[in-house]
Amino acid sequence: MNPTNLNRRLLMGAAVFIGMGGSACAQTRPSRNLTVFKTPTCACCDAWIAHMRQAGFTTTITVLPSLQSVRSSRGMPDALASCHTGLIDGYLVEGHVPAPDVIRLLTERPAAVGVAVPGMPLGSPGMETPQGHKEPYDTLLVLRSGATRVFARHNPPA
Repeated sequence: MNPTNLNRRLLMGAAVFIGMGGSACAQTRPSRNLTVFKTPTCACCDAWIAHMRQAGFTTTITVLPSLQSVRSSRGMPDALASCHTGLIDGYLVEGHVPAPDVIRLLTERPAAVGVAVPGMPLGSPGMETPQGHKEPYDTLLVLRSGATRVFARHNPPA
């Protein structure tokens, strides 16, 4: 076989291999379908849902009088409870978690219940203020044991 034909075959083989890798990546893209459980009186939940939609998530909203059963049935400790709970790809997303943290969770797929931002820190998604006030806060990774560790830090003090 002449060298020119061999080079063409190698290039074609490499192109096919690269193309297959790209479609394999596309097939394993994490879900963007987020179910949000919220109470009927929560306005900041709607702002967080808008944040998630702007980041490319498709949301389904379920309004419940209490979210305690949703959290406890999936292992989210009551101490981390917030005003809304999301469910995506088997993970819970508790409170005002930024979309990039959810994307990272879905990409890394740790053995965990999910992530949580306890309380309602100013400056977190859905808790923005007209004055732009921001409190430092952490997104916590909630392990199956109920223990937590810092997953991401936000708005560090100046």
